[in-house]
Amino acid sequence: MPVNLPAPDPASLFPIAGVRIGVVEAGVRKQGRKDVTVFLLDPGSSVGGVFTTNRFCAAPVQICQRNLSHGAAVRAMVINTGNANAGTGADGLARAQATCDALAQRLQIDAEQVLPFSTGVIMEPLPSDRIIAALDSAIAHAAPDHWLQAAQGIMTTDTVPKAFGAQVQIGGKTVSITGISKGAGMIRPNMATMLGFIATDACVHASLMQPLALALAQRSFNCVTVDGDTSTNDSLVVVATHQAGHAHIDSLSSADGQALFAAMLQVAQQLAHAIVRDGEGATKFITLQIDGGATVAECSKVAYAIAHSPLVKTAFFASDPNLGRILAAVGYAGIDDLDQGLIELFLDDVHVATRGGRHPDYQEVDGQRVMRQSEILVRVDLGRGSATHKVWTCDLSHDYVTINADYRS
Repeated sequence: MPVNLPAPDPASLFPIAGVRIGVVEAGVRKQGRKDVTVFLLDPGSSVGGVFTTNRFCAAPVQICQRNLSHGAAVRAMVINTGNANAGTGADGLARAQATCDALAQRLQIDAEQVLPFSTGVIMEPLPSDRIIAALDSAIAHAAPDHWLQAAQGIMTTDTVPKAFGAQVQIGGKTVSITGISKGAGMIRPNMATMLGFIATDACVHASLMQPLALALAQRSFNCVTVDGDTSTNDSLVVVATHQAGHAHIDSLSSADGQALFAAMLQVAQQLAHAIVRDGEGATKFITLQIDGGATVAECSKVAYAIAHSPLVKTAFFASDPNLGRILAAVGYAGIDDLDQGLIELFLDDVHVATRGGRHPDYQEVDGQRVMRQSEILVRVDLGRGSATHKVWTCDLSHDYVTINADYRS
């Protein structure tokens, strides 16, 4: 069961003017489930994207990156679950391109205006013929209010769909934002086995869309980890349809730009947190806050050293305050001149370690009290400066092993 993650409220998922969504069953991997989603974007929409840094990136990622680098005016996206189309070589590229070609032909647009996305099992041929056969139905049933269906249609090992919305006033106009994501395992961004799609009707200069997508990713999806594995297919796409009717935003640092970014970041962080809350086998949602760093980069190193330690993660699962494991992870994080005598460690309201050693007032019963919670804050102060960074993660349970051992069966 996900950690304090209810199913999305359909009333909170705002239709975005200029976006229509069709979700259909194509039998990509399993029968009886919706597994192909098509986004149709009105002319004039602008798109930015951030993708996996895994050098073995999937065929659809390669095509998305190419199309966006060519400055294509994106008009459609096609997403399938059940098959990642990764580790498939030239054949995988050809199948992904055939899907784009088919959708473009039906919409009477150029194939470079279509972005493909896949998620699922790696190293299996994409059944592009089944996807193509389902496109007519997806187009015919596309509607602005199908966000929840889309969130359901892109799931793999997720146990609940992930979708959030927000609204903000800009220039006297109500601007709507809605986003969906999927992901539960193989999550360690740069990006993660996640797909994320966030759309707004805001009027944003096209040149800002790529910086906007990157800035959102850096403070949301690139701050979560479930198991430390960076996927082959991770993608975040941000769409602006320019239909809200306010004056165009030409700078993210302007008052309007900041207001829009704050609202979009709220949605992005909710989606990112939902991935961790629904992490495979997760029973705890853990916030790692590293303070007192000389740089944000070294704070990030420490946070991920803790977050990726199997010893730390299994201790959280067992509610066992074996907190020396956290200090050990801080020590091997890669800060060569770290002074252990300056380290402070807190578990929620409990001061566990001071000056690199056990706090004289710390009692294990206090650590156990916090470790039994479903949501936990771990705070480390490095005593080196004023930099800070947060990462969100989960524990590692028996169910994680079971889910991944049986993933293909």
